[in-house]
Amino acid sequence: MGKKSVMTGLPHEVSFHNECKNIYFYFICNENEAAFKKILYICYCMMPLGRVVSCFMNLSHINKKHYCIMANNKEKLFSDFPHVSTQEWMDKITVDLKGADFEKKLVWRTNEGFKVKPFYRQEDLEGLKTTEGLPGQFPFIRGNKANDNTWFIRQNMRVTDAAEANKKALDLLNRGVDSLGFHVEAKALSAEFIETLLKDICCDCIELNFSTCQRHTLELAELLTAYFAKKGYDPERIYGSLRFDPIGKMMQKGRDVSPLISSAHQIMKAMEAWPHFRTVAVDSIQLNNAGAYIYQELGYALTWGNEYMHRLIEAGASVDEAARSIKFNFGISSNYFMEIAKFRAARMLWADIVKAYGPQSDESCKMAIHAETSTFNLTLFDAHVNLLRTQTEAMSAAIAGVDSITVSPFDKAYETPDDFSERIARNQQLLLKEEAHLNRIVDPAGGSYYIENLTASIAKQAWELFLAVEDEGGMVSAVQNDSVQKAVNQSNKARHEAVSKRKEVLLGTNQYPNFSEMSNGKTPLEHRCACGDNAEDTPLVKLETARAASEFEDLRLQTERSGKRPKAFMLTIGNLAMRQARAQFSCNFLACAGYQVIDNLGFPSVEEGIKAALEANADIVVLCSSDDEYAEYAIPAYQALDGRAMFIVAGAPACMEDLKAAGIENFIHVRCNVLDTLKEYNHKLGIN
Repeated sequence: MGKKSVMTGLPHEVSFHNECKNIYFYFICNENEAAFKKILYICYCMMPLGRVVSCFMNLSHINKKHYCIMANNKEKLFSDFPHVSTQEWMDKITVDLKGADFEKKLVWRTNEGFKVKPFYRQEDLEGLKTTEGLPGQFPFIRGNKANDNTWFIRQNMRVTDAAEANKKALDLLNRGVDSLGFHVEAKALSAEFIETLLKDICCDCIELNFSTCQRHTLELAELLTAYFAKKGYDPERIYGSLRFDPIGKMMQKGRDVSPLISSAHQIMKAMEAWPHFRTVAVDSIQLNNAGAYIYQELGYALTWGNEYMHRLIEAGASVDEAARSIKFNFGISSNYFMEIAKFRAARMLWADIVKAYGPQSDESCKMAIHAETSTFNLTLFDAHVNLLRTQTEAMSAAIAGVDSITVSPFDKAYETPDDFSERIARNQQLLLKEEAHLNRIVDPAGGSYYIENLTASIAKQAWELFLAVEDEGGMVSAVQNDSVQKAVNQSNKARHEAVSKRKEVLLGTNQYPNFSEMSNGKTPLEHRCACGDNAEDTPLVKLETARAASEFEDLRLQTERSGKRPKAFMLTIGNLAMRQARAQFSCNFLACAGYQVIDNLGFPSVEEGIKAALEANADIVVLCSSDDEYAEYAIPAYQALDGRAMFIVAGAPACMEDLKAAGIENFIHVRCNVLDTLKEYNHKLGIN
C-alpha cells in the first residue's frame, strides 16, 4: 500500500498514502444514476467540510455496476446539488415547530453559561481560533502528538506493603497497563522501600507516578533520583510525575498549607536530571469529583497552574523549566462532547498562558494531561451502569488526545475494588485501543462544526473565570478567601437539586431503578486522606464531595434498614394508554425509594381495584388514569380506601384543587421534586 497513511482529522488537509493529492470515492451501487447521486449527497451532508479519504458502500444484490469519481483540488464536489442556506434551514424548522418558540424548544442552555444551537454549519467555523494549527503544533489544540494518538493506560494503587505492591505492579504490566500510580505513606519512605517497590520493574519502559504526604514529597524525589541513577537509567527514557499540590490539599482538607508551595522549586531541582519527570500537579480532578461544572474545572485549573508557574519562576526556575514541571490531572464527566471540547480548549489556553511568559521553545507550551473518570456520578445501586458511564468518559478523553487515562472501577463507590472490577476497568481502555483503534487517529473531532464551536465556547467561559481569579490575586488568594470552594460547592448543591428533580438523570438511581435490587450490605465508601493534619492555620471552607446519587442512596438504604418494604399498588383504570404510561411512571418513581411496586393490567371498577389492593396488603395505592377521568375515579377510590393505605394520584390533573378539597393530598408528576416527595412518603409511612 505504500507509505503509512496518517489521518489527522478535519478541517486540515487529509493525506492518503501521504503524497496523494486527490480524494477518491469508490462506490458499488445497484441502483440508477439518480439514486446514486442521492447517496452521494447524503454522504456529502454527513461529512464535515465534505472531506474524506475513502468510502465503501456495499448494497445488497450488487449488480457489479461500479462508479468512481475523482475530485482534485480544482474541482468542486457535488456541484449538481443546490446550496441550501442557513436561512432556508431555519425557515423549514420554523414550519415544523408549528408556532413553538425556537429558543425554548431547540436551543440548549448549558450549565457552562452558553447556549448550544440544534445544528451547526461550515459558516460557524469562520473566525474560530480552534481551527488553527496542526496536531503537534502550537497552540496544540489538536493534540501534542502528530503521528498517533496513543496514551498511557494507568492504574493507581495505595501502597501499604512494598513487596505486595511490587508483585501486583508486575502482574499489571503483563495485563495491558503501561503506567503505574503509587500512593505511598510518608512513614514508609526509605531507599530500601523504593528498591523493594520497583524491583524488576523496567522503569524506562513505562510511566511511573508517585504521591505521598505533601511535606515529604521532596524526600520522595531525592529517593527516586538516587534509585534511577543507581540503576543507570537514561534520563531521556524516564517518564512520570510526582503529585505535589499544596493548593489542592488546601481545598481538600480546609487548611492553609500555602507555605509548602515554596518547596516546589526544590522538588523540581531534585528531579532536574530527569527532564520528563514532572514534579508539580494541578489536581483539578477534585473539582470534578466535587460536582464542578466543566468551565469551572478548566478555568480554575488554568489559574492553578499559572500560580505554580509564577511561583517557580519567582524562585529561580526558567520559564521552560517551570512549564515542563507541571502536570494537570483532570476529571472526566459523562458530558461526552463537552469533555472532548474541554481537553482541546485546555491545551490551547495553557499554551497561550505559557507563551505569554516567553519560553525558549514552543514544546514547553504543551499541557501534560492525565485524565481520570469521575466519581461524582458513580452509584451504589445498579452499579454496573457505572461501566457505561466510565466507558463513555474514557472514550471522550481518548478522542480528545490526553496523555494518560485512569478508569475508576465500577464498584469504587461502595467497596475497595477487587481483582475483577480492576480488570474490567483496564479492559475498558484496552478495548478503546485494540478494538476501536482510537490510538491511531489524531484529533478525529477536528473540523466537527459542533465540537469546534463547543471548544470555542468552553474556552471563552473558562478564560473569563481565569481572568476573574487572577484579578482576585491568583489561585492561592482565591482559595484562602474561600471563593473557589464556595463556587464549586454551590455547583454541587445545584447538581444535587437537579438530580432530585430528575433534570440530571442517574440511571438506576433516580430514574429506571432495578425494582428487585437490594443493597446486600453495600454502603457508601467515602475517601479519607491518610496524611496527618499538623497545620495550625485558620480552617478554610472544604470542597463538598458528596456524590450526585448520595441522597437517593441514603433514602433507599433507610427504607431497607427499617425492615419494612412498603408495597405500592397500581390501581389502573380507564384510558388504556394513559393508565399504562402513568403506572410505568409511578413504578419508576416509587421504586427509587426501594418500595416494592405492583403493576396491574387494569380494573373494570374502582371498587375492584381497591379490593385487590387490600388483598395484596398494599401500603400505597396509586390511581393511574387519564386527567379527564380523575374527576370520575379519584374521589370514589379515595373514599373506598378509607385511610387503610396511602392514596396517591399519578399526574397533575386540572381538577387537582377539587381533589385536594376532598382530602386527597398526594400527587406525583414530572414537575415533582422526586427526592423530597419520597422523603415525605417515608416519614408518613413511619420510616425514619
